[in-house]
Amino acid sequence: MLSYALTWIKTALDRDEGVTAIEYGLIAALIAVAIIAAITIVGTELNTTFSTIRDALQNANAS
Repeated sequence: MLSYALTWIKTALDRDEGVTAIEYGLIAALIAVAIIAAITIVGTELNTTFSTIRDALQNANAS
């Protein structure tokens, strides 16, 4: 029984398909985080820009 378990562990450690899948998963997660960060920054900048335009139009309309 011990021999079977040691053989199974050695075989599991020799396989690298799972490692490759984990690496691809980590890369995809990193790309997703970068995209979310970029969208958040752009969204904040757009909100500031539109607020500035809105304020300018309100001031121009009040004059």
